[in-house]
Amino acid sequence: MAKGVKVAVIGGVFAVMVGGAGYGAFNIVSALTGDGGTSGVAAEKKSGPPGKDEVEATTAKFFAAWEKGEAATAASYTNNDADAERLLTAFGDDAHITDVKITPGTARGTTVPYTVKAKVAYEGKSEPLGYKSELKVVRGLTTGRALVDWRPAVVHPGLKKDDTLVTEKSANPPIEATGRDGTELTKEKYPSLGPVLDALRAKYGKEAGGTPGIELVVRHAGEGVADTPLLTLAEGKPGKLTTTISPGAQAAAEKAVKRFAQSSVVAVKPSTGEVLAVANNRTDGFNAAFEAQAAPGSTMKIVTAAMLIDNGVTSMNGPAPCPDTAVWQSQTFKNLTGMKPDEDATLANSFMRSCNTAFIKLIDEKPLTDASLTQEAERRFGLGQDNWKTGIVSFDGSVPAVGGPDRAAGAIGQGQVQMSPLNMASVTATAITGGFRQPYLVSPELDGRELARAEGLRAGTAAQLKQMMRLTATQGTAVEAMRGLGGDIGAKTGSAEVDGNAKSNSWFTGFRGDIAAAAMTEEGGHGGDAAGPIVAAVLRTGG
Repeated sequence: MAKGVKVAVIGGVFAVMVGGAGYGAFNIVSALTGDGGTSGVAAEKKSGPPGKDEVEATTAKFFAAWEKGEAATAASYTNNDADAERLLTAFGDDAHITDVKITPGTARGTTVPYTVKAKVAYEGKSEPLGYKSELKVVRGLTTGRALVDWRPAVVHPGLKKDDTLVTEKSANPPIEATGRDGTELTKEKYPSLGPVLDALRAKYGKEAGGTPGIELVVRHAGEGVADTPLLTLAEGKPGKLTTTISPGAQAAAEKAVKRFAQSSVVAVKPSTGEVLAVANNRTDGFNAAFEAQAAPGSTMKIVTAAMLIDNGVTSMNGPAPCPDTAVWQSQTFKNLTGMKPDEDATLANSFMRSCNTAFIKLIDEKPLTDASLTQEAERRFGLGQDNWKTGIVSFDGSVPAVGGPDRAAGAIGQGQVQMSPLNMASVTATAITGGFRQPYLVSPELDGRELARAEGLRAGTAAQLKQMMRLTATQGTAVEAMRGLGGDIGAKTGSAEVDGNAKSNSWFTGFRGDIAAAAMTEEGGHGGDAAGPIVAAVLRTGG
């Protein structure tokens, strides 16, 4: 029943009250709930934040009903009784959680922390369950009652919108995932690999040869999204799954992303396409390293430079003037503050300084068209064709053929161009080897899947790109981030403005020997400031 609607039989008379109607005559809601009214006496609807006594009373009633398994009653003390009842019902019926005991902590204003202790029992197996969460008490919009502000995390902190809890025999057997050297990869040792390992289990649990156990899991909304195990009641037999992960590179990646919130990094082996590391520092569990769809900023100039060279517009040592501004179809583009103009600049010079206007000025040259950047990305770098099969869900990049201002913006990694760190690590790998090798986390030999293909680069184009990235790492915008790294190194920095965000995203991609890596952070600043140190830390391991 919708909040604010109460039906009651009083003195043999059937009465209905909808919303706040009739409050001036007789407040049946208050009479029934004890919410400040008295029978036969008008009551004023309360407003403002709930007081201490209201917070205590509401949470006490909510917890008491929840403990008894009375889902409908507990839901009636929330501001979304339909969703609350559905999830609280699943808590008992689908998750098989019993013997619930909830202990509230000290309230902080209208926020109440609490501890849940219970038992999960299924098919003769049982295990204790314990966790902490918190809720907030708010004022009901229509009734003025103090109500629990409903969200799935009230039931369990691991729950998000449309998620639920289920205890059952596992749909997929557990796996023992190992790195390329045979070392076991666990969530405890490599925390940010958690969602990746869950995805691998969902995809390869049966192929790996294990047998299922019994588990309490978070069943996430959305097709193809792997369950998150919370508690094991009966161990299954894990199957062994070998991945391409390098434990050394993964450890470095895990540590590096912790330096900046909302950051992700991927490292690949350019000569094979094997993924050596994937790490995320996020609170939402999203594998942004593989699945982000974000403007890559000036790291996209690697692809744009390849387009210019392949179409004969210019070359590494050819002209690419860098004026203060460049106008394309009425839109004015500028460079980073403080960049000195250079009308005599070469492509290499404009690339290593990350001059936006140089690239904007050149995209109008013949034979370039609205589709030229798209064709370069797809044919040479294997991007944007929705056919990568990495072993888990991944984004393949998007470089649509567009006209107008977005054509110019795309050349510098803005507009409608979207990439993930995985895509940009692959771009670097293609640039320095000349060959596109689709990144993968699990060998295609395991399940016979066919990896994506692309023509790759001409040898001359790849040689020029690699040299320009070397110059960027040793003389250009990536110097500070790459300082101290020996061997054959190269890089490209980038920053990308995001609608609605005060800060730009920071991007960086680079290589050292036979390892290429790319990172993205939402910390703002230029690519070398935030994403750069993350990439450098991973490259330092040498794979």
